[in-house]
Amino acid sequence: MTSSEQLAAVRADYDDKAEAYTAFIGEAFGGQPLNHVMVGAFADLVRQAGGGQSDGGQVADVGCGPGHVTAYLRERGVDAFGVDLSPRLVAAAREANPGVRFDVGDMNDLSALGIGAGTLAGVLANYSVIHTPPNALPATLAELARVLAPGGHLLLSFQALDAADDAADAAEPFDHKVSPAWRYSPDHVARLLGLSGVTEVARLLIAPGEDPARGFPQAHLLARRAA
Repeated sequence: MTSSEQLAAVRADYDDKAEAYTAFIGEAFGGQPLNHVMVGAFADLVRQAGGGQSDGGQVADVGCGPGHVTAYLRERGVDAFGVDLSPRLVAAAREANPGVRFDVGDMNDLSALGIGAGTLAGVLANYSVIHTPPNALPATLAELARVLAPGGHLLLSFQALDAADDAADAAEPFDHKVSPAWRYSPDHVARLLGLSGVTEVARLLIAPGEDPARGFPQAHLLARRAA
């Protein structure tokens, strides 16, 4: 499958299940504190870097779905906007968050939305890189790094490999409920970020037993572009 075919498949899968996904995902995010504790820290760091002001710089929530994380960031004083492949999810996000910017777009090509290099105070990808195939992951992470301003922060969350399977470049497909997905080695993801000039500053690894559905570890990597 080509890159364009992969993107089209993910878009179609989420469009087909947009109503059910919207009904589920906001409650899931809000009801699992460990899965969003790093989002609060990310928001605080973005505001701190901007002098504590909401106009300290924009933040892109890439793969925003129905906008639940975008709204969470904005409640914490961050000038956040959302980007998603699925037109139906973007429509749901706009309906739930009037006046907030939500764009239909591809996180692999943010320049198509007019987002230039070094222009964002932060980028958040909350379980959205999981639909990126292993051979495309380096380019995806490089694009997220490209748009970060000096001192800008990046937060990636994803299903991770077990420590015993966490090889240098390991990735493993899994049967996601919406669209084909992969779980990744946190160390591998951190190395790829480093190659793009973004350095890990913290990580949260949630134990497999905290995931009742699949028993997967959850990784939350926080990184920063050098000032």
